[in-house]
Amino acid sequence: MSKFWINFPLPLAALYIIAACLNHAALTWAMKVTSTGPLTIKKAQGESLTLGCTYTPFAEDVGDLDIEWTIVNPDMTQKDELILSYSGGTLHQLGNADLMSRFKFVGDPSLGDATITFSTLKVSDTATYQCKVKKIPGVDSRKVTLVVLVRPSPPKCSLEGSEEKGGTVSLRCKTTQGSSPLKYAWTKESGNMPPTATQNPLTGELLISNHSESYTGKYFCEVSNEVGAERCTYSLQAYNPTNKVGVIVGAVIGVLLLLLLLLLLIWLLICCCNKRRYEKEVANEIREDTRAPESRPGSRTSSFRSVMNYHVHPGIYYSSVKKADVTRAGSGRSSAHTERSRAQREASMLASDHRPQLTYDSKYGYPV
Repeated sequence: MSKFWINFPLPLAALYIIAACLNHAALTWAMKVTSTGPLTIKKAQGESLTLGCTYTPFAEDVGDLDIEWTIVNPDMTQKDELILSYSGGTLHQLGNADLMSRFKFVGDPSLGDATITFSTLKVSDTATYQCKVKKIPGVDSRKVTLVVLVRPSPPKCSLEGSEEKGGTVSLRCKTTQGSSPLKYAWTKESGNMPPTATQNPLTGELLISNHSESYTGKYFCEVSNEVGAERCTYSLQAYNPTNKVGVIVGAVIGVLLLLLLLLLLIWLLICCCNKRRYEKEVANEIREDTRAPESRPGSRTSSFRSVMNYHVHPGIYYSSVKKADVTRAGSGRSSAHTERSRAQREASMLASDHRPQLTYDSKYGYPV
């Protein structure tokens, strides 16, 4: 460094020193934003926030005051979004209506305080906000990154499996809402956690192996993230193991009874179908065997034989009468009418066989 200054004449070196001092004085006395605090703020959805932007101008800053609040575009090649400004004593709201109803100056920005209040935060409000104060020739700015997260909703504690002694108990804890990362933690109301207990802070599962009576009691599960926490409670019990052999035997017997009942129903259906089929076949056979009364061949044969038994005498035809015919002849007018009809049919049959024509004589009661 000493060699560098030796190469220059003394007056020129003095000029460099004076210029550096003047530049430092200009930086010190120019416009300056004086607000301090974290550069990244995390808030829960629905909460409110104050973004500070106090400033101090220098006496040489004589130009018009110009204050701008912008949303910084993460893409450096794109322009930032101007949402609120104060220029020439006039307030300009340039953002959308929803944002402007929640994003406002806390007071008069011309009095050295351009701080804003941001109410009812939403997840979509997550962004980097910049406050820039200009008063020619001075200018200064401050950026703050806002991250809006969702608080965890109250979780639900539940049991998966059973609470039998000697077995493994699985307690579950789950929330339906909440920004990641979420962390789960189980604790016991009184005493220490069981020595056989293991828990997963990411899934909210608590496993207790070799469960016993001493492990019973109230267990709390708390789920949390960077903006809030909620919890639920489960009362753990311990029961004696069930008789698994009896349960299995009962299940087998139940299945067998169900199968027997099913087979019985199938057998009844088959019997019913067979009975209906048999009745239909019998009815069809009866209809097929039915014949008209006048077409009986037996009647014709018996009539023919009866006529052939006639005894011929000179001028008169006689007929041999059976005992049964005598009995029918005395049974009344109805029987006589039936006998006459039969005799007429026999006479017709004889005539069709080219035999001598017979005429019924009511005097004798037979054809002559």
